[in-house]
Amino acid sequence: MTTQTLTLAALDIPLSAIYTEMGYPAAVPDATIEGEVSAILHDIASWLRPRYAFTVMRGAIDLTAKTLTLTPQSLPPATFHSGTIVTRQLRGAEAYCVFVCTAGEEYQRYLDRLTAEGDMVRLYAANAIGSVIAERTADLMELALQEQIDKLRWHRTNRFSPGYCGWHVREQQLLFPLMDGETAGVTLTPSSLMMPIKSVSGVIGLGPDVRYLEYSCGLCDYKDCYKRRARKR
Repeated sequence: MTTQTLTLAALDIPLSAIYTEMGYPAAVPDATIEGEVSAILHDIASWLRPRYAFTVMRGAIDLTAKTLTLTPQSLPPATFHSGTIVTRQLRGAEAYCVFVCTAGEEYQRYLDRLTAEGDMVRLYAANAIGSVIAERTADLMELALQEQIDKLRWHRTNRFSPGYCGWHVREQQLLFPLMDGETAGVTLTPSSLMMPIKSVSGVIGLGPDVRYLEYSCGLCDYKDCYKRRARKR
């Protein structure tokens, strides 16, 4: 198990990533939005603590059944109905990384406070920033993972999460126990919503014969993904 707590500075988030998430992929927003983003980044710089946790285990793909079975060393196997897209992209893997990344409980409390205050402009900006924080935390998790598998001369696939690419979100309930309690402070509601909300979880395939696709939107049928919107613009 690998865990890490980060800071806002460590994330090194470009403003362009925030503006893209807010719907400004090709232009700088007006002064009001710029000011809100700047104020939020100033507010959170001293206390933001994004976190990630990941573990690696063996498993097997069944392309006919469209399932992924993961077999951790000290826990019972878990079989996921991950669907056609995910199983195809994970085929050839020799091991699998299960991960959870989050903007952190502190950021969730910040969002809750903004919601209570009713400042909708700042809340909109803060929600976008939180999403970018969670994704950037996941990016840094992948870099740490790659450092570990470089020793084996292995590659990694893209990360795949329950709720996307035909993989039902309810299977978060099978995924989280595989972390053996090390979930970076993230918990699940009965409906499989992650708390803090600004969190990312999923699986990455590992091995010498897998590949990472720089642009994988063509694989996925989720039409409203912000990455898909960004590519179209």
